Amino acid sequence: MILRRRFIVLAAAGLGSAWLGLPAAAGAQTADQAISFIRQTGNQLVAVANGPGSVEQRQEQLAAIIERAVDVDGIARFCLGRFVRVATPQQLQAYMQLFHHVLAISIAGHLGEYRGVGFTLGRTLPAEGSIAVDSTVTRPNNAPADVQWVVGLVDGQPKIQDVIADYASYMSRNGYNVAALIAAMRRQAGG
Repeated sequence: MILRRRFIVLAAAGLGSAWLGLPAAAGAQTADQAISFIRQTGNQLVAVANGPGSVEQRQEQLAAIIERAVDVDGIARFCLGRFVRVATPQQLQAYMQLFHHVLAISIAGHLGEYRGVGFTLGRTLPAEGSIAVDSTVTRPNNAPADVQWVVGLVDGQPKIQDVIADYASYMSRNGYNVAALIAAMRRQAGG
C-alpha cells in the first residue's frame, strides 16, 4: 500500500518539509517538456544546495527558484481553502505576500542540511491534466527517497504543482520498521 502525501516540491527534494495539497493543473504539455523542466529545476536546486556562498546567499537563490518553478499562488489559495471567498481583497493580498515569504523561509531554512543532495529521473505518467515525473532523491547518510513531481501549465508556463512521496518504498528499504519512518520524519521536521 502506498501512503500518498502531497507536499510542496522542494520538500521532497530534501529542501524543506511543508506538507501541502495542490490543485490540479490547467493546460497541456508533453512528457518530454515536463521531464526537461524537472531536470532543469532539479539541477538548479542541487547546484544551490551543493554550491558556494553563504547560507544566506544560497537561501536567496533558492527562494528565486521557488518563485519561478512552483505554483506558489495556487498552493496558497488551496491552503486557504473556502476562506478565499470570505477574505477581503486587502486580506487576500496580505495573505499571499506572507505565504510567499513564509514558504521561502520554511524551505530555505533547512538548506544547510542538504549538502551532497542528488537525484535521478525515471518514467513519466499522465496525472489529472498534468504530467507526473518519477525521481529518486539521494542525500548523504539517508536512504534514497522515491519522489513523484507533478508538473502542469500555469499561465502557459510549467510549474511544479504537487510532489508525492512514497512511504511504502521507504518502509520496504528499512525492513518495514515504522519506528525508522517516524525517526526519519522527525529528522525532516527538525525535531
